[in-house]
Amino acid sequence: MRAGPLGSLRERVRAATRPLTAFVAVVAASIAGFVALTGISVVDAAFWLLDPTSIELYFEHHDGPERTTKGFAVVAFTALILAGIWVGESALDAAFDGRLEEELRRMQTERKIAELTDHVVVCGHGMFGRTVAERLRSRGRSVVVVESDESQRERIDESTLVVAGDARREPVLEEAGVDRAAAVVAAIDDSSANIQIGVAVSQLAPEARLVVRVGERMYESTARRVGADVVVIPEEVSGSEVAEEL
Repeated sequence: MRAGPLGSLRERVRAATRPLTAFVAVVAASIAGFVALTGISVVDAAFWLLDPTSIELYFEHHDGPERTTKGFAVVAFTALILAGIWVGESALDAAFDGRLEEELRRMQTERKIAELTDHVVVCGHGMFGRTVAERLRSRGRSVVVVESDESQRERIDESTLVVAGDARREPVLEEAGVDRAAAVVAAIDDSSANIQIGVAVSQLAPEARLVVRVGERMYESTARRVGADVVVIPEEVSGSEVAEEL
């Protein structure tokens, strides 16, 4: 279930607090470590974090555990860099209203889809589309799901490649790599929409095997005319299966 505005704000505040807390803890631990190792003041130790060359200058005029101090400095500065990167990522995520992670996932998905060939594009992730996608994946086929409904996308397994958008739009199908797909399944619970998807697929990927779901027999001839290789009427298929079992 999607969090409300207040819950989302609290989540972002918590997400921003953790890296800041870690950064402050690293700074405090580093200062305390320098003070404990060399006996310098807290102010001088803090300055060492700003200017690491001061450590070298210090040991030119003072005795002490130089090797240990320099080793500790390497660890401290590495931790500071990592904590700083974490803080920066959190700041960017907050600046983009929590959409940075989503954008990074989208870019990663695009990269994976660009590497696919002979995959299956399933348009729509309702009961029918989900069943088709799950069966194909269980048999080792690569699947890309196209789904416009955000609530449906949230239910899709994270390991599934998903393109957000209306499958009737050519740019969305292109993003799903339809031109390299072995097959496309128009699985939306809307016969007209599926036929429109069929028209777009016929233009973009005429060699791909096209499966179109329709709700009634009257749509079958239209689906065939737009290029459907297979026309599926789920109610008839399930009814035939039940009859066979009986």
